[in-house]
Amino acid sequence: MTDAERRRQANDRARRRAIRALAAQMGVPYSVAARLIADPHRALVFAHREQRPFHVRVRDTRDAAAPPLGRATHLAARFPRLHTAAGRLYDGRDRQAVLAMLFAVVAHESPAVLPAADELAWVAELGEETAVDITCAALDRAARLLLDDDQWRLWTRVEAALDPAPALGLSLRGSLPGARQTLDAVLLGAHRLKAPGAPVKLGGRTATVVGARWPRSGPPTAYEVRLGSDPRVHLVDLGQEQQPVGV
Repeated sequence: MTDAERRRQANDRARRRAIRALAAQMGVPYSVAARLIADPHRALVFAHREQRPFHVRVRDTRDAAAPPLGRATHLAARFPRLHTAAGRLYDGRDRQAVLAMLFAVVAHESPAVLPAADELAWVAELGEETAVDITCAALDRAARLLLDDDQWRLWTRVEAALDPAPALGLSLRGSLPGARQTLDAVLLGAHRLKAPGAPVKLGGRTATVVGARWPRSGPPTAYEVRLGSDPRVHLVDLGQEQQPVGV
């Protein structure tokens, strides 16, 4: 073994120890701690949210349980921009607006998907984001599936849902990937799976999760991953993280 290989192994062991220590300190999964170690700014944001007093948590969950605008505001703040080897994730100046429009489309086209108002009001007072996520799971899933649609058809549906419709400029379109990653993060968390930004193995190399593939119902079928700054997206079957299943 060369000196360079020994140093790399020692660095890897030190990194894993640091991640385990942070996970234990903050009471979060190893994968979450790994993302925090990789992005100090995000670590500070996460730590600040974990230290919120109960009345602040309730204020936040009231927003989270108030679609379309409140939930969009909550999710955009909860998942700040993340710098990764694959580039910036959860990005886009108008990500909050895009999320709100997606929730508005779901409410317009499928009002039965929205949780009942009394159910939202009750769960909002618990101060637990996870409880709100469970209540809003069908809404979040429907909003996420809209992003698998053709963009031009999506904008037509947005315009039909909003009266008067906003000007749908290029800046909103540029925020679609960030909105997609935000919804993926919420939905993947419910399945105890890795959110965009987490590392996975692809053919023996470390790749970055940038999204997920969702069927109409049931759990996700694959991670979407990228290798470094390569823009190509690979699929990794969720039952076989070591094996790519397509591009």
